Amino acid sequence: MSFQTPITIKEAISKIDKKEYLLPSIQREFVWKNDQIERLFDSIMKGYPVGAFLFWAVSGENVNNYQFYEFIREYHEKDNRHNPKANLTGVNSLTAILDGQQRLTSLYVGLKGTFAVRAPYKRIYEKKKLYLNLLKPSERLDYRYDFRFLSEKELGDFNQNEYLWFPVGEILNFNDFSDIFRYITSNSITDNFASECLTLLFQKVNVDGVINYFLETSKELDKVLNIFIRVNSGGTPLSYSDLLLSIATAQWKNEDARETITHFVDELNDFGDGFDFDKDLVLKACLVLSDFSDITFKVDNFNSTNMKIIENNWDQISTSLKLAVELVSSFGYNFKTLTANYVIIPIAYYVHQKGNPKNIVQHPNFQKVRTEIKKFTIVSLLKRIFGGQPDNVLRPMREIIKNMQGDFSFDELKNNLRITNKSLKIDVDDINDLMYTKYGNKYAFSLLSLLYPTLDYRNNFHQDHIFPKSILKSKSKLRKLGLNEQSITFCNENVDYIGNIQLLEGTPNIIKSDTPFENWINDTFSDQQEKLDYMKKHHIPIVQLNVGNFEEFLKEREKIMIAELKKILL
Repeated sequence: MSFQTPITIKEAISKIDKKEYLLPSIQREFVWKNDQIERLFDSIMKGYPVGAFLFWAVSGENVNNYQFYEFIREYHEKDNRHNPKANLTGVNSLTAILDGQQRLTSLYVGLKGTFAVRAPYKRIYEKKKLYLNLLKPSERLDYRYDFRFLSEKELGDFNQNEYLWFPVGEILNFNDFSDIFRYITSNSITDNFASECLTLLFQKVNVDGVINYFLETSKELDKVLNIFIRVNSGGTPLSYSDLLLSIATAQWKNEDARETITHFVDELNDFGDGFDFDKDLVLKACLVLSDFSDITFKVDNFNSTNMKIIENNWDQISTSLKLAVELVSSFGYNFKTLTANYVIIPIAYYVHQKGNPKNIVQHPNFQKVRTEIKKFTIVSLLKRIFGGQPDNVLRPMREIIKNMQGDFSFDELKNNLRITNKSLKIDVDDINDLMYTKYGNKYAFSLLSLLYPTLDYRNNFHQDHIFPKSILKSKSKLRKLGLNEQSITFCNENVDYIGNIQLLEGTPNIIKSDTPFENWINDTFSDQQEKLDYMKKHHIPIVQLNVGNFEEFLKEREKIMIAELKKILL
């Protein structure tokens, strides 16, 4: 590795345009935010060092041995955040970026592209270009120059006496300092700060050797990977799966592993109300479902032999994962309530072992299996079984599932799982502790879904305060209802506990709103039997349902819930 003569930003941008600079598949995708890009440009203008870059000179057979990607230019958070695959037909040599991708992409997007992210509290994605205000310094702390990504609409919202927005990419068209003078003259600019901005921007982009870089010329992949891991140990965290996926990409023969798995992750996350699975989960599932003895994330496990097995079985593996996610989605889970994504893998392994029955999600013949898998999912999440080192859980679970003689059995898993400090078994103390779960807690849905086994979770259910929070939290309202200070304190402190929470469909919950529970239930159910059926379904005790009796209601409902959980879990 040797230090090279620095080059200008303009030269680097030109090489990116010409596809001379590319990204190896070991690189993660672009993850910087717009404010990070703005800060980078401000730092360059202030003469701050932006760090050295590390390039890899690739030539000969290595050009075709590995997969390379182009830089992203028109970044769009939803529709264009994946780097396009490079076409290397006829290419004999190239330069791959080992360290500095985020910075180079930021420079490329800022000077030649656009950046589109979802507008706050809206569903629209605004395409923005990078501009520099020529009339005054930035008002942001620790910034001098006012770089901002702005949409066409936003440009028109500024006071023209204080803001003159210069498209930063236009500086690439300036050939010398006389172009700056002509621009200032033609735009009738008299402010000295504008001259300073343009002159400095031209100097930093077109003249100075800002890009300091080392060049690695080795043809040995192991050496390059080791260098890459070492230099990427800081900054924006690099997922080890990105590195392993790059090796898979080089090994797969018929498909592009990175492209296939990246798009597959997007597909999994589109189920139901959405999930937040990542490449780590999919790669781990590949190791588990392929029955490799070693399922740890390390380079040796992604050798050509294993990769051939995974590629040949990809259709079955991906189908198993889809069915597992579809099952969990049918239980009512989504990105907010699925507190451990790895719970998907044992389910997918069982489905894989059974040959991926397509009707497992809805067919009546699989009702018992679904009930057992749902119980496994809920208890695994409540017991935090996948926290810490999930490999130590996945390996024994896989062996137990593999040896199941009949259908999926939660009891078989629970009774045979032997892991230090982890268990699927729940005792009376565990159940009593569950009553301290509060509204909004990430485990609240899992607990409630145990108590509502017959709900069709394809419908939208809300976690509803039975006795309205707006009443129990208001001391003035409670005083008007005649409660003493001790009762008021109890209401304030216990309103959010699970004993006061029920699952209610969206529309009835909206109608119920802040209505006192006693009034709502009496107005809703004129038929006494219907009212009793509702109370049984929602574990409502036969006590007075007015606010003054909230303490007794809560204690009696908790008793009912505990008794029900004992039936299910003990």
